[in-house]
Amino acid sequence: MKALVVVCDGLADRPLREGGLTPLERAETPQMDRIAEEGICGLMDPIAPGITPGSDTAHLSLLGYDPFQTYSGRGPFEAAGAGLPLRKGDVAFRVNFATVDENLLLRDRRAGRLRDGRELEELLRGIRVEGAEILFRSTSSHRAVLVLRGKGLSHQVSSNDPHTTGVRVEGVRPLSAAGRKTARILNEFLRKAREVLEEAPLNRRRREQGLPPANYLLVRGGGTVPSLEPLESRFSLRGACVAAAALVRGVCRLAGMEVAEVPTSTTGVDTDLEAEVAEVERRLEESDLVLYSIKGFDEVSHDGDARRKIEFIERFDGYLPRLREMADFLVLTADHSTPVEVREHTADPVPVVIAGPGVRTDEVRRFGERSCARGGLGRIRGTELLPILVDLMGRSRKFGA
Repeated sequence: MKALVVVCDGLADRPLREGGLTPLERAETPQMDRIAEEGICGLMDPIAPGITPGSDTAHLSLLGYDPFQTYSGRGPFEAAGAGLPLRKGDVAFRVNFATVDENLLLRDRRAGRLRDGRELEELLRGIRVEGAEILFRSTSSHRAVLVLRGKGLSHQVSSNDPHTTGVRVEGVRPLSAAGRKTARILNEFLRKAREVLEEAPLNRRRREQGLPPANYLLVRGGGTVPSLEPLESRFSLRGACVAAAALVRGVCRLAGMEVAEVPTSTTGVDTDLEAEVAEVERRLEESDLVLYSIKGFDEVSHDGDARRKIEFIERFDGYLPRLREMADFLVLTADHSTPVEVREHTADPVPVVIAGPGVRTDEVRRFGERSCARGGLGRIRGTELLPILVDLMGRSRKFGA
């Protein structure tokens, strides 16, 4: 039997002030509702009640890994997802192209949601600091990854991201004695990178067009490569992943899963759903389990755009009949809640449904945050999802005699 796990990144929400319904509840979703009727529903705390998940820790949990035991920072997952070769001892960071003024006041954390970071990547690759090897790669939109390689490096350094505009960007600080060398290298790299970015042809064009220049780098999520037992050895499942977000791709790659390439896939609502769904079908031909992660819901939630979130939910809903036919079991859920009126992740549980042969169906007839609370699954944690699915697939191992 084969299973498809569909993760709608940031789908879950809170009731909007206008009308009292969540975007998912307001959207017309006949296909999601049909799956809810055919399956067993519930609520899921991606990590644990009251814990606000990052997309990295949430996806680790959904694949059955305890993030409290396996997580040191987001950077290594972003780097692995971007295809950078990682070695033991490497320190990896996630990066935003950002906009600062001449006084280093942060004007835009995403440089106007830059779409063409690869041109800047080429300019930054030549920077050298203290003999450390520096790997830099643009991933998607305004995002990039940075890997430092050398002796005596540590992930025990602060971020330089103030997470709000209108304030001065400060330097990276060591969080322990072990982090002093890394902080020094990072700060020198950031200084040199700013000089390069200020003179970049792309940024000259952006200024001429009235767009914010991508003239600074915000680094955060530093970490070292985790040791994850491969999914196949844990659950006897050959796994594959279809996802645009480098972060999700990295989690899956480090879990030993095959990672698909879909050139027209993006992390926004402009992603090529047709191409992604076709790739899911191809991957299911040779895999036991495919994780399909769609990022667009989260992006418009961070923008606070309820209308576009509803529109994207309804657009994606139309692809569910095809997805349902591809595998014996379909899981539909989210990795976390991103309420549009909060514009950030919250600890609210997310709806989840498992449809497939032999599933104990319940009385839920609509897929939503409140309706799924009445389902037969009850309230589970993210680490419990895959063991439940594996058991339904007839692949679980008996505990005891």
